[in-house]
Amino acid sequence: MNNLNLKKWLVIGASFIAVAVIYFGCQQSKDVVSGDVAAQVYVAPGSYDEFYLFASGGFSGQIAVYGLPSGRHFKTISVFSQNPETGYGYSEETKAMLNTSYGFNPWDDAHHPEFSMTDGVPDGRFIFINANNTPRVARIDLSTFETKEIIEIPNSAGNHASPFVTENTEYIVASTRFSVPIPNADVPIASYKENFKGTISFIHLDPKTEMMNLAFQILVPGFNYDLAHAGKGPSHDWAFFTSYNSEGANTLLEINASQNDKDFVAAVNWKLAEQYVKEGKAKTYSAEYYRNYYDDNKHLAISTKNNEVKVLDPKDCPGMIFYLPTPKSPHGVDVDPTGEYIVAGGKLATVIPVHSFTKFLKAIEEKKFDGEINGIPILQYDAVVAGEVKDPGLGPLHTEFDGKGYAYTSAFISSEIVKWKIGTWEVVDRIPVYYSIGHLCIPGGDSKSPWGKYVIALNKITKDRYLPTGPEICQSAQLIDISGDKMKLLLDFPTVGEPHYAQAIPSELLMKNSKKFYKIEENQNPYKTGSEKDSRVERNGKDVHIYLTAMRSHFSPDNIEGIKVGDNVYFHVTNLEQDWDIPHGFAVKGLNNSELLVMPGETKTILWKPTKFGIYPFYCTDFCSALHQEMQGYVRVSPENSNVQLSY
Repeated sequence: MNNLNLKKWLVIGASFIAVAVIYFGCQQSKDVVSGDVAAQVYVAPGSYDEFYLFASGGFSGQIAVYGLPSGRHFKTISVFSQNPETGYGYSEETKAMLNTSYGFNPWDDAHHPEFSMTDGVPDGRFIFINANNTPRVARIDLSTFETKEIIEIPNSAGNHASPFVTENTEYIVASTRFSVPIPNADVPIASYKENFKGTISFIHLDPKTEMMNLAFQILVPGFNYDLAHAGKGPSHDWAFFTSYNSEGANTLLEINASQNDKDFVAAVNWKLAEQYVKEGKAKTYSAEYYRNYYDDNKHLAISTKNNEVKVLDPKDCPGMIFYLPTPKSPHGVDVDPTGEYIVAGGKLATVIPVHSFTKFLKAIEEKKFDGEINGIPILQYDAVVAGEVKDPGLGPLHTEFDGKGYAYTSAFISSEIVKWKIGTWEVVDRIPVYYSIGHLCIPGGDSKSPWGKYVIALNKITKDRYLPTGPEICQSAQLIDISGDKMKLLLDFPTVGEPHYAQAIPSELLMKNSKKFYKIEENQNPYKTGSEKDSRVERNGKDVHIYLTAMRSHFSPDNIEGIKVGDNVYFHVTNLEQDWDIPHGFAVKGLNNSELLVMPGETKTILWKPTKFGIYPFYCTDFCSALHQEMQGYVRVSPENSNVQLSY
């Protein structure tokens, strides 16, 4: 049987199994949920959840925040997409967060949240997430749950293997799913093998300013780099990246990129790369990319444009990068809590290979190579593999760890989580999930010290699991108890957007640092109005600036005349409240922008361009007090050539 026919029958077989799993799954799930399950996920009114869960919103471009074990949705953090609910990306203060070298970009596809770490353990300072489409990495401050910085990655396409942090968040690493000409160029697509390359990027987090900076990139062969994780403990200096399409195919990848028995895990010594950069081995490439950050004092986003990046070529940097052969089309790559074992889930593999970091170093020392590609030595598979997990399910993808000597791997096609023992590689338990799991998450499950109480399945398909909502139905997560020998399903809960990956952290680590409001005296926004007596309206040509204050339960000023058709009207709204949970909203009739949601002590601005004369009411959109309905005002808009004087 030739390769194409074999592939065809494999696809048909896998599809049949997937359909069978979904068909019989619902009844089976009812059998496995019983007894005191409700008590285990019940969080009494007024009580707190034990964990925060941060799940990627996928094509929503945002992050959704849930509580565990309840599955309650608390907040959607605006990251890569405009959000008319809050004004993010619409207000004058936040539009700059979405600037890119391709212009203002109001959307993206967010995949992998990753906590900042100290000594290999989530420290509760930040969570990072990647933009897959227009390559970017965002940093979210976990004291405010707001996006503070977004950096664009040049020489990249499909920023999928991103953003995973080194042991002390020295670097956030990223790599390219799609190879492209570097620098990009107008070349025939058929010249893929000749002209297309990938890059691995290292973004430095300054320990003092906590700002990101693209430190350097590494040029790599034109494979598809899929996921990553950094080492820890003995493997601290290294980062690992899966790759597929070692065939170099550029069409019908489902067949043409599945020909080779093994693809690769790329192991990068970032400490050595850092040294090579210091020694001047990097070449400077012209590259346009943006870094956008939000100034906490000014409550204002600022964009800076960069024009060059340092690039290392493995041919000039011996010992910096090696390939570990890995079957077959590997997807996830995960490092166990000790830092010794590197687990790669091959989508089409029949086993889960586990590489040994000790054997990896010895193989390098003994030069056990099977050739090289573009200056990157290929190590011998038998020289680096510690063991193989047999019968791991169909379509193994991702692995997390419980800190008790066990690993948990998601299997997409057979819709299950498989628990196996580190060291003996034996499967000790498995549980079906509903359905087609992608990533999975154990709180701290990619760190040195997991909180191994639950595993959360992040599922792609929910047929028959929830009330139908038309052709588009929700995606979901499932909470599974892993505190005993056997896994036990506790809870289903729908998610916002597609939950590619999620990370969870004990609530107590974040609650103690949670900001309640912004101090008005520290507000340095240039359009701040510090008190009602300072509220005013100013005209500068066609630009009208309304310095508006909001406080229960009125705006000041609330009657404004002298606005003309064709004016650019800027409402600068300062919320004077100094108490927790008292935001004020703002909208004016006909506003074709978005509302504003302004936190206590904050200033936000929205631009309105009236096109018709008349009277326009404005009001608070967030119910703020018993007299919330009275929190309103009027704007009189006169014809463009009128003589109505500005008054308020």
